[in-house]
Amino acid sequence: MKLLSGNSNLTLAKEIAGYLDIPLTKASVRRFADEEIFVEIQENVRGEDVFVVQSTAFPVNDNLMELLIIIDALKRASARRITAVLPYFGYARQDRKPGPRTPISAKLVANLVTVAGADRVLSVDLHAGQIQGFFDIPTDNLYAAPVMSADILARFSGRNLMVVSPDVGGVVRARALSKRLNNAPLAIVDKRREKPGESEVMNIIGDPAGRFCILVDDIVDSAGTLCNAAAALREAGAEDVVAYVSHGVLSGGAVARVEGSQLSELVVTDSIAAPPAVAEAKKVRQLPIAPLLAEAIKRIADESSVSSLFD
Repeated sequence: MKLLSGNSNLTLAKEIAGYLDIPLTKASVRRFADEEIFVEIQENVRGEDVFVVQSTAFPVNDNLMELLIIIDALKRASARRITAVLPYFGYARQDRKPGPRTPISAKLVANLVTVAGADRVLSVDLHAGQIQGFFDIPTDNLYAAPVMSADILARFSGRNLMVVSPDVGGVVRARALSKRLNNAPLAIVDKRREKPGESEVMNIIGDPAGRFCILVDDIVDSAGTLCNAAAALREAGAEDVVAYVSHGVLSGGAVARVEGSQLSELVVTDSIAAPPAVAEAKKVRQLPIAPLLAEAIKRIADESSVSSLFD
């Protein structure tokens, strides 16, 4: 087995390598003067089972091209099997046509990864379950819920917990976490804009009064939805509000928005390398998922069950 990394999240790749007790495969991923990407694998990979760790986060297109070119280099070097390990799958939010003459970019990216030569895909908390079906190769979707629930129980086990979905679409995810927290009660934030240009009206389905509320979502980008939901929960009488999110995209002024919000803490996994603002933030914390990814990689290499990780 070989483990190789692009430039998107080298820290996570090194942690996975440390867990598996194998070195990262030597490779050069660099750019020419015009920003063309060039990849050179500096070890023999003929007949090897190779895992490529690369989150397609900001800069999304650069990191995606790195992944595709690495896969192509490995394929031409006669690797036996190539698994694209995408802790965060970019373009996942474009999983359907929201209007006429719009693309389904998640399907396009799935095609690109497959055509480049990947034999398998491993990802964490895909934005929508149907994305697994966009790939014509085996795809494993890992869940961060066990990592989150362990952290929540270690820190807040004595509190009056309530799991909250920040929108109707995230109810399944919230319910899964609720089960891991000894069937903690569930609430839903229903947001709607009555008229164009008017602010969103937040309705809480459930009673958060006196509860320690845990907002759960898969992606935090601008953090507007989470911050608005936290304010609505506080107004409804919640004792405290924290948020657990799988992928911390945190673009633009998201970190500053969280710092000034009603959230006590935002916890994200390290599926995406943290932007510099996170290091200085008092309310943002990262959870390591290297052990989860490493264990899944080990099981794929051993041809054993991955789903049993979540039993």
